[in-house]
Amino acid sequence: MDHQEVQTGCFGYLLARKARSKAPRNAQAAFRGDHPQMASRADVHQNPSPLGVAEKTDEIKYYSPCCCFSFGSESERWIEQEVPPSYSPTVISASTDDNSVATIVERTLDKESRKLRVLSLKIHDHPELMFNEKYAHDTLTNFMEQNGFKVIRRYLGLDTAWRAEYAQGKGGRVIGINSEMDALAGMGHACGHNLIAISGVGVAIALKAALEAQPNISAKIILLGTPAEEGGGGKVILLEGGAYEEMDACLMCHPSTGPPRSTNIGSSNAMQSIVVEYFGHSAHAGGAPWEGTNALDAAFIAYSGISMLRQQIKPDHRVHGVVEGKNWLPNVIPDYAKMHWLARAPTSSELIPFVKRVRNCLEAAAIATGCKIKITVENAYFDLHQNSVLAQGFADIVGSRYGLEATSDSTTASTDFGNVSYGPPYPFAALPALHPSFAIPTVPNGGNHTPAFATAARSEAAHTATITIAKGLALTAYRVLTDEGFFTRVKASFEQGKAADDKQHSRF
Repeated sequence: MDHQEVQTGCFGYLLARKARSKAPRNAQAAFRGDHPQMASRADVHQNPSPLGVAEKTDEIKYYSPCCCFSFGSESERWIEQEVPPSYSPTVISASTDDNSVATIVERTLDKESRKLRVLSLKIHDHPELMFNEKYAHDTLTNFMEQNGFKVIRRYLGLDTAWRAEYAQGKGGRVIGINSEMDALAGMGHACGHNLIAISGVGVAIALKAALEAQPNISAKIILLGTPAEEGGGGKVILLEGGAYEEMDACLMCHPSTGPPRSTNIGSSNAMQSIVVEYFGHSAHAGGAPWEGTNALDAAFIAYSGISMLRQQIKPDHRVHGVVEGKNWLPNVIPDYAKMHWLARAPTSSELIPFVKRVRNCLEAAAIATGCKIKITVENAYFDLHQNSVLAQGFADIVGSRYGLEATSDSTTASTDFGNVSYGPPYPFAALPALHPSFAIPTVPNGGNHTPAFATAARSEAAHTATITIAKGLALTAYRVLTDEGFFTRVKASFEQGKAADDKQHSRF
């Protein structure tokens, strides 16, 4: 068999850590960049499977799509008919040393809320797929320029990536923020990236206002517009290009289903995207089928093999995919078939052997049918490492000021922000990171990556929840920039995780 492969490999050596932690965890895994199986992106990016399958464990239902961060039991979820909760500040948090700063942040976001709402609806009503977020790119960069930020369009060679910067004084710490923009094919903004886009914008604008009120503080804000989260690994490309090197910490958020007035600071799954193509030989299916080599048969065998593999995988592992083709006719032996698979595991180290088992099924199908095979392994998404100090600081703020309940349930979702949160020896700069998810109201069975969630992401209640989370992130970010003791603990938590990783890595 003529065996062709490109971009082989999943990860380098990645170290295990405990999964399903009930408390925010430090960065606890490492990547050896010189391993021959280091992940790299494919030349052609493919859309992920649009909808995952719900699984139930310990009365908590998780959804499987790329970035579904649903949390809480199904019975607790915020249903859209319920009256939106009030997010007015209740108790002044001891986590913000200067209460006037909290007032500035909150008043700024309240004042800009209507403009941000318009911005969100514009992006929502013009959905664009990964690496094609041109309308969102132009709309968001124009908005940031109008608000006094220095903007770099088409950042680091990506047509729809961008960077907005505000610097005050000389030196000081640098806070990073992310805004996602891409939608899903056939569903639009069914993962709420319009809300993620404006949350990043809101955090940056509120932080700028807070810094301007304290002109003696030297600091920098960097907001990145990150394309292609839905399978293209835009943040991984930016990370490799050095977009995060200047930052001392990075924050973002993500909407999901969950109980009203709630946020989640748990981890996510690692994920590997695999595209396989089978090349056969066409023939007349009725006249001389023996002259053909059936590529569709190879795809069916691979699908059956992976289906049987599911019986022997752990309950917290996932593998799901679709079959594609071109010019198929019932009276012609198909000479080409294509499949796109996503493999997931709680940690990157668990993902490595799992991906190998999936590949065995794909390669066996080519052997069985005599087809040639081409496997493209795309950018891997690492499991999310929430910085424990950032997570606790954020939870304290949104709990005391806005009455939000913070949980730390891990989900089977995956995000390319996980790569940003990984520490050395991952070969590209990673840093302390925070990625809370937050509940918005939807209908039953209307979680991320469903048409119902696209509708939910346009609602007034979802916008209100987003603004509240943006306030909490902005106040947390302000502490990173101005509170020396807090940042020291943030960095110590990150370094402690790196040291634990190095110790574990020595066993390999």
